[in-house]
Amino acid sequence: MKNRKLVIGDIHGAYLALKQVLERVGLKENDELIFLGDYVDGWSQTKEVIDYLLELNKSHSCIFIRGNHDTWCEEWLQKGKINEVWLFSGGTSTANSYSNIDDEVKQKHIEFFNRLINYHVDEKNNLFIHAGYSSMHGPAKETYTSNYNWDRTLWEMALAMDKNIQKDSKIYPKRLKLFNELFIGHTPTTDYDSDVPMNAVNIWNVDTGAAFHGKLTVLDTDTKEFWQSDVVQKFYPNEKGRNKD
Repeated sequence: MKNRKLVIGDIHGAYLALKQVLERVGLKENDELIFLGDYVDGWSQTKEVIDYLLELNKSHSCIFIRGNHDTWCEEWLQKGKINEVWLFSGGTSTANSYSNIDDEVKQKHIEFFNRLINYHVDEKNNLFIHAGYSSMHGPAKETYTSNYNWDRTLWEMALAMDKNIQKDSKIYPKRLKLFNELFIGHTPTTDYDSDVPMNAVNIWNVDTGAAFHGKLTVLDTDTKEFWQSDVVQKFYPNEKGRNKD
């Protein structure tokens, strides 16, 4: 049976949605799972999300990419560093989730965050990254490594491109020529009134707004079949997630 390569969008503490969508996928033993980051901040079950991912990694091949929210959480867990922007951006729910954690579990979670990677390139020359990069030579040559977690220009450039421009054109962006396909999170598709994965040129955006009013998505990188949870807020009716209203 052919191995499936499944990419998972931003989770943001939505443990119940994560369980549901992976049940809908019907995970098989030889499935490879690539998580695009932002496991934390938003809904109230960040600790449960990380516990679940640690167990999942024992039974499946998993790749865990770092998101910007994960960096904030790691700094807080490891150094006690509190970023006020982090608290405002969903970090308060994460801190509350860890309020009764014991030292052994805390250390396991710190080790999880320490092992996160900035990006992954597979055997088909597909790139998996949380946000993007600015160097025309690719992420390996990125001057500002924070772009791995924060960049939105890559996605915005792809959205704005004339669809008739061919890849051999001199004006085709060099950043996009470097890879077969690119899979990103970070910028919710719900910002563009879509609750499903979006494709622009050779980029696939799999963040379908789970932190807000959207769903959590898993995408098969080969077939582009995708599975989604219910709207995440249905699992947490008394919470706002990262919504401000």
